[in-house]
Order: sequence, then C-alpha cells, then structure tokens
Amino acid sequence: MMNKRFVKGLVAAGLIAAGFGAQAHQAGDIIVRVGAVTVAPNESSPSISIPKTPGNAEMLKLGEFGVDNNTQLGLNFGYMVTDNFGVELLAATPFSHDVSLGPLGKIAETKHLPPTLVAQYYFGDAQSKVRPYVGAGINFTNFFDNKFTNTAGGRLSDLSMSNSLGFAAQVGLDYQVNKNWLVNASVWYADISTDVKFKLDGNAVKIKTDINPMVYMVSVGYKF
Repeated sequence: MMNKRFVKGLVAAGLIAAGFGAQAHQAGDIIVRVGAVTVAPNESSPSISIPKTPGNAEMLKLGEFGVDNNTQLGLNFGYMVTDNFGVELLAATPFSHDVSLGPLGKIAETKHLPPTLVAQYYFGDAQSKVRPYVGAGINFTNFFDNKFTNTAGGRLSDLSMSNSLGFAAQVGLDYQVNKNWLVNASVWYADISTDVKFKLDGNAVKIKTDINPMVYMVSVGYKF
C-alpha cells in the first residue's frame, strides 16, 4: 500500500512539475528574443524629373526612389506587466539599403537603426504554451552614412535623410518549449517617412519619401 501511495505521489509530482515546465508568460517575466529580422520597404515618393543637361528645359523622367530589402540580427526585450499585457522594445544591428532611381539604377546607399517600442496584449493565459499577441506603439528611425554611389556625372551631391518618428504595429506568436525557452515569429509595420535632401547641379532639392516597411522576425527567446 505504501509503495502504491509513493508511486502515485511521484506521478502527481511529475505532472505538477510538467505543468510548471510548460507555463508560459506571466506577470513579472522578462523575455529576451534573438533572431533574424528582415526589413522590406514599401517605399513611395513623387515621380522625379531632372533637366537632361544643366540649364536644359527638356526633362528626363526618372520615376520614384526604390529601396531594397535587408536582413540583420534582431534583438528584442519584453516585460510582462500582467499575464496578458506586456511592453516590448525591438532593436537590431544597423540595416543597410541600396537606393535606386529609374534608368540610373543604384544611386545611393543608406543605413538606419529603427528602435520600436510597443504595448502588447497576449491572448490565452499563463498556462498556455501558445501565446499569440498584438501590439501597437512608436518607431524612431535614425538614418546615417547616406552617400551617393552614382552622382550622374557629378550632378548629384550632398545626400542626407531626416530621422523619422511614427506609428508601429505588430502581430506575433510565442511557442513555449519549456519553462525558459520559446520560439517566436512576428510581423511588424512601421510608418517611416523621411525628407531626402541633395543637390542637383548645385541646387538644393528636398523630396519627401515614405518607406513604410513590413518587418519580419523569426527568433528564439529566453524567459527570466
């Protein structure tokens, strides 16, 4: 009889331990996620035309700016305020983008850092191994190392891009592997607009450009 009780006790303890092992996010948890982040711009700008030659009235139509995708190492930090509400900061190594312009092809390169802070709502409860979530907040994007790689025969110079502050939103999903480790997939949207400034034939030009990227992240997380 004692052996049966002892075995039952061990089974019960094992089930309780397994339950705690599968426990997902709860108030006070700190979550760190590391993975690959891809920024895919959905850029738009006014159609650009320039004189075919300096002082020429005949215009050359170049179209809109184009910005390519880039993938970097992503890192985000989350804190669970309650079992269902959290805050998260997204960071990454600097993203590098090629900028193209119609028939000129690649004309410039730029780098940026896009720290993004969001408030989140997690569905399910602290016992759920799968926690889908949504978030909304703000994005700050700092552009730097802006440079022309094709000056169109010396006609383009002095490139700069203004920083941006705008709305951000996300959807994501955490899968709790065990008590501490999880895997994650998330998609972000960021409202990023910048004033692209340069000189054309020595004359100052400013063109408002919307970047508005989708950001995709796949990561591994650890919960403290």
